[in-house]
Amino acid sequence: MRMYFCGSIRGGRQDVAIYQRIVRKLQEFGLVLTEHVSHADVSERGEDVELQGDLAIHDRDMQWLHTADVVVAEVTQPSLGVGYEVGRAVDMQKKILCLFRPSSGQVLSAMIRGADDGSPNSFVQVRDYAEDEVETVLDTYFSTFSSTV
Repeated sequence: MRMYFCGSIRGGRQDVAIYQRIVRKLQEFGLVLTEHVSHADVSERGEDVELQGDLAIHDRDMQWLHTADVVVAEVTQPSLGVGYEVGRAVDMQKKILCLFRPSSGQVLSAMIRGADDGSPNSFVQVRDYAEDEVETVLDTYFSTFSSTV
Protein backbone atom coordinates (compact mmCIF):
# COMPACT_ATOMS: atom_id res chain seq x y z
CA MET A 1 0.00 0.00 0.00
CA ARG A 2 1.23 3.49 -0.88
CA MET A 3 0.45 6.24 1.63
CA TYR A 4 0.69 10.00 1.33
CA PHE A 5 1.30 11.66 4.69
CA CYS A 6 0.43 15.35 5.13
CA GLY A 7 1.81 17.50 7.92
CA SER A 8 2.68 21.14 8.28
CA ILE A 9 6.05 22.30 6.96
CA ARG A 10 5.88 26.03 6.20
CA GLY A 11 2.91 26.46 8.54
CA GLY A 12 5.09 25.45 11.51
CA ARG A 13 7.13 22.46 12.64
CA GLN A 14 5.81 22.26 16.23
CA ASP A 15 4.36 18.78 15.66
CA VAL A 16 7.34 17.06 14.04
CA ALA A 17 7.66 14.57 16.95
CA ILE A 18 4.09 13.35 16.44
CA TYR A 19 4.67 13.25 12.66
CA GLN A 20 7.60 10.90 13.33
CA ARG A 21 5.39 8.59 15.39
CA ILE A 22 2.69 8.60 12.70
CA VAL A 23 5.13 7.86 9.88
CA ARG A 24 6.81 5.03 11.85
CA LYS A 25 3.39 3.47 12.38
CA LEU A 26 2.33 3.98 8.77
CA GLN A 27 5.47 2.20 7.59
CA GLU A 28 4.05 -0.96 9.17
CA PHE A 29 1.25 -0.82 6.58
CA GLY A 30 3.30 -0.01 3.48
CA LEU A 31 5.31 2.69 1.72
CA VAL A 32 5.05 6.27 2.98
CA LEU A 33 5.73 8.39 -0.10
CA THR A 34 6.19 11.59 1.92
CA GLU A 35 8.12 10.37 4.95
CA HIS A 36 10.38 13.44 4.64
CA VAL A 37 7.57 15.49 6.25
CA SER A 38 8.52 13.78 9.54
CA HIS A 39 12.25 14.53 9.30
CA ALA A 40 13.45 16.81 12.08
CA ASP A 41 15.95 18.50 9.75
CA VAL A 42 13.19 19.82 7.46
CA SER A 43 12.70 23.44 8.48
CA GLU A 44 9.76 25.78 7.93
CA ARG A 45 11.44 26.72 4.64
CA GLY A 46 10.83 23.18 3.38
CA GLU A 47 13.15 20.63 1.91
CA ASP A 48 15.50 21.41 -0.94
CA VAL A 49 13.57 24.60 -1.72
CA GLU A 50 16.67 26.35 -3.06
CA LEU A 51 17.66 23.38 -5.23
CA GLN A 52 14.27 22.36 -6.63
CA GLY A 53 11.98 25.33 -6.34
CA ASP A 54 8.33 25.46 -5.38
CA LEU A 55 7.01 24.27 -8.76
CA ALA A 56 9.15 21.12 -8.66
CA ILE A 57 8.03 20.37 -5.09
CA HIS A 58 4.37 20.90 -6.03
CA ASP A 59 4.59 18.71 -9.13
CA ARG A 60 6.47 15.93 -7.32
CA ASP A 61 3.99 15.93 -4.45
CA MET A 62 0.98 15.91 -6.79
CA GLN A 63 2.47 12.91 -8.60
CA TRP A 64 2.88 11.12 -5.28
CA LEU A 65 -0.68 12.04 -4.34
CA HIS A 66 -1.98 10.57 -7.61
CA THR A 67 -0.20 7.27 -6.95
CA ALA A 68 -1.20 7.00 -3.28
CA ASP A 69 -3.78 4.47 -2.15
CA VAL A 70 -4.63 6.44 0.98
CA VAL A 71 -3.90 9.86 2.49
CA VAL A 72 -3.22 10.45 6.18
CA ALA A 73 -3.19 14.10 7.22
CA GLU A 74 -2.26 15.42 10.65
CA VAL A 75 -4.39 18.56 10.65
CA THR A 76 -3.85 19.99 14.14
CA GLN A 77 -1.32 22.64 13.04
CA PRO A 78 -3.12 24.92 10.56
CA SER A 79 -1.39 24.70 7.19
CA LEU A 80 -2.38 26.00 3.77
CA GLY A 81 -0.36 23.20 2.17
CA VAL A 82 -2.08 20.43 4.13
CA GLY A 83 -5.49 21.93 3.35
CA TYR A 84 -4.57 22.08 -0.34
CA GLU A 85 -3.38 18.46 -0.32
CA VAL A 86 -6.55 17.27 1.43
CA GLY A 87 -8.71 19.20 -1.04
CA ARG A 88 -6.88 17.74 -4.02
CA ALA A 89 -7.15 14.25 -2.51
CA VAL A 90 -10.91 14.73 -2.09
CA ASP A 91 -11.11 15.72 -5.77
CA MET A 92 -9.18 12.54 -6.65
CA GLN A 93 -11.63 10.50 -4.53
CA LYS A 94 -8.84 9.15 -2.32
CA LYS A 95 -9.49 7.59 1.06
CA ILE A 96 -8.40 10.23 3.60
CA LEU A 97 -7.83 10.02 7.34
CA CYS A 98 -7.50 13.38 9.08
CA LEU A 99 -6.02 13.32 12.59
CA PHE A 100 -6.72 16.16 15.02
CA ARG A 101 -5.65 16.73 18.65
CA PRO A 102 -8.31 18.76 20.51
CA SER A 103 -5.87 19.21 23.43
CA SER A 104 -3.86 21.59 21.21
CA GLY A 105 -6.35 24.38 21.83
CA GLN A 106 -6.80 24.76 18.06
CA VAL A 107 -10.20 24.56 16.39
CA LEU A 108 -10.36 22.36 13.32
CA SER A 109 -11.62 24.00 10.14
CA ALA A 110 -15.25 23.23 9.30
CA MET A 111 -14.08 22.46 5.76
CA ILE A 112 -12.04 19.52 7.08
CA ARG A 113 -14.38 18.31 9.83
CA GLY A 114 -17.42 18.79 7.61
CA ALA A 115 -15.93 16.66 4.83
CA ASP A 116 -16.53 13.60 7.05
CA ASP A 117 -20.22 12.78 6.55
CA GLY A 118 -20.21 10.50 9.60
CA SER A 119 -20.79 7.29 7.69
CA PRO A 120 -18.34 4.39 8.07
CA ASN A 121 -17.78 4.48 4.29
CA SER A 122 -17.02 8.20 4.06
CA PHE A 123 -13.98 8.89 1.86
CA VAL A 124 -12.87 11.47 4.43
CA GLN A 125 -12.71 10.39 8.04
CA VAL A 126 -11.73 12.75 10.85
CA ARG A 127 -10.46 11.28 14.10
CA ASP A 128 -9.81 13.30 17.23
CA TYR A 129 -7.01 11.76 19.27
CA ALA A 130 -4.62 12.23 22.16
CA GLU A 131 -0.91 11.73 21.44
CA ASP A 132 -0.72 8.50 23.43
CA GLU A 133 -3.44 6.90 21.29
CA VAL A 134 -2.28 7.79 17.76
CA GLU A 135 -0.92 4.30 17.00
CA THR A 136 -4.21 2.71 18.12
CA VAL A 137 -6.22 5.11 15.95
CA LEU A 138 -4.06 4.17 12.94
CA ASP A 139 -4.33 0.43 13.71
CA THR A 140 -8.12 0.72 13.86
CA TYR A 141 -8.37 2.73 10.64
CA PHE A 142 -6.07 0.48 8.65
CA SER A 143 -7.66 -2.74 9.93
CA THR A 144 -10.92 -1.71 8.25
CA PHE A 145 -9.23 -0.03 5.28
CA SER A 146 -7.23 -3.10 4.28
CA SER A 147 -10.41 -5.09 3.76
CA THR A 148 -11.78 -2.46 1.34
CA VAL A 149 -8.74 -2.00 -0.95
